[in-house]
Amino acid sequence: MPRLFNSQNRSNMTTPTTPPSTLDDIRLCKEELSQALHQKGEEIDSLWHDVFVPQKSSTKGELITSIISNSITAFDAFMLVRKLMHQYGSLFTRKKHRR
Repeated sequence: MPRLFNSQNRSNMTTPTTPPSTLDDIRLCKEELSQALHQKGEEIDSLWHDVFVPQKSSTKGELITSIISNSITAFDAFMLVRKLMHQYGSLFTRKKHRR
């Protein structure tokens, strides 16, 4: 956490507790914020990888379960898109104008 932010109020991180007064303070604050942003980006990247990369199945039961789960998810997505296109498909088609 950068030193200029109040650690008690993490929901409002844009309010510094002491404003930087010199150019060196601004540079230091910028470096700290850049490091914090880079660290958060790495955390998000690792969480994204954990969520969306399929896990290797260790047993045949897990393999069959994952195949069934993926099939149900694909079918559900297909049915959702089909339903949405049926209801809102007119938004994506061009209407011919009569002259």
